[in-house]
This record gives sequence, structure tokens and C-alpha cells, in this order.
Amino acid sequence: MEKDIEDEKTISKEETAAAEHEIWKHIFGFTPMAVIKCAIELGIPDIVETHETPITLTELASKLGCSTSLLHRIMRFLIQNKIFQEKPVSDTSGPGYTHTPLSRLLTTHGTRSMADFVLLESSPVMLAPWHKLSARVLGKEGSAFGAAHGEDVWAFAAANPGHSKLINDAMACDARVAVGAVIEGCPEVFQGLKTVVDVGGGDGTALRLIVEACPWVRGINFDLPHVVSVASECTGVAHVGGDMFDHIPKADAAYLMPLNNIYTNDPSTINSCQ
Repeated sequence: MEKDIEDEKTISKEETAAAEHEIWKHIFGFTPMAVIKCAIELGIPDIVETHETPITLTELASKLGCSTSLLHRIMRFLIQNKIFQEKPVSDTSGPGYTHTPLSRLLTTHGTRSMADFVLLESSPVMLAPWHKLSARVLGKEGSAFGAAHGEDVWAFAAANPGHSKLINDAMACDARVAVGAVIEGCPEVFQGLKTVVDVGGGDGTALRLIVEACPWVRGINFDLPHVVSVASECTGVAHVGGDMFDHIPKADAAYLMPLNNIYTNDPSTINSCQ
């Protein structure tokens, strides 16, 4: 106890003030995710994208049918976090909002959009396991996701089509970025291959990109039956349902996208596969 008191005395007022300032960032650490999710759900990035000139607060509020006062708070936060930027429009109407490289990733139809990934990770289903982290560390729970929802993520997704779609859409975001980089950076890996199976391929986005870039390849999109049953048809790609722990369809090559804590849904594995 005496040592603790002595240690406290050696901390300067400036260090204490800095620590008190810093703790607020952690207390409200959820805020950026919540506000970005709000912007995506309102469709703000898409509206800015389709507006030919910087869009004013009044114009944006009119399109959304909402209060300019509340919307201004959202936009001010997004601008301070460099998600959007302001540019002058005229002397009378005030500044307008335009995109930044970051906000372009939040449009729903962009080729490099990460909007669906944000919506998955900010969903109540995916946030709930984080509240089980301490119990998981102490060994009181099997998996954090199971502790929160009573079953693993795959069983939960099979029983909840809405959440299954969130997962598939988010994984498609990841596939567009990762597979695009592979095709651009080392296309030679697909030379000589006639068939490729994507194990856990979701909605088939990854294989669609591969087949488009390498039309001599035929793809087999292999995933759980409830996943491939709603996958869109794609020329050159066959959707096959099954369990990779039972068998994997035969092909010249098979690949499995790196798994991260999105798949394990166990916060104790933070960044373990990155």
C-alpha cells in the first residue's frame, strides 16, 4: 500500500491529465464504428457519390428526410475523423460534403467497398461475443460466440438467414480485395490449372473474379448447403454444398481463404491469423 502511494506521488500532473484525456477515447471507443454504421445505413456515402457537386447539409437532409441539426452532428463527427471532407459550394449555401478515399470504401456498390464488412462487425450478433471475453480468458466458456448465442456461428447462420447473408456479403468484400491483389500480383499461379475449388467460398465472389480473369479455369464454389443454396449463378462456377470435414470436391487446385476471428467468432483469437 505504501509503495502504491509513493508511485502515485511520482506521477506528474501532466501525466495524470494525459491519462485522463486518453481514457475517454477508450470509454467511447465504440463511437466511430457506430457513426460509420449509421452513415452506411442512411446511405450517405452513396448519396455523396451520385451528387455531381459537393452536397450541402440542407440538400443531404432533404434527401434523407431528416433533421439538419441531428445530421450535422453526424457529419461533423465523420469530417473530424477524415471520413468525409468539406469543400466550398457558394458564399450563401455554405460548405458541401465530398468523398475522401476512406468514405469511398463505404459506398454499397463500389468495387472495393467494405460497407458490408462494417455492417457485419457492428451487428449485435457479432458484438455480443466480445462481452464474453473475460469469461473466455478464465476458461469459463468454450467459445465466446457459443457463450453469447448458445451455438457456433455456422449453426447460428444456418438458422438465421439474415445473419448468414451478412457473413456472405462481408466475406465478398474481403474476397474482392484479396483475390484482386492475387490476380494482379501473381497471375502465374493460375497457369496450367483447369479446375479450382474454393473451400468455404461463400457466395462465389472469389471464384467469379478468378474465372473472369482466367477464363480457362472452371471453379467449384464449395460451402455449407445453406450458403450455396442462395449463391447467384455464375458462368464457369459450379456451386456445391457439403462439409469440408467430410470431403472436398476434386480439382487441380484447392484453396482456403485465411481464417481470422470473423470465422472463429472468438475474441480471444484477436489477429491470430493476420
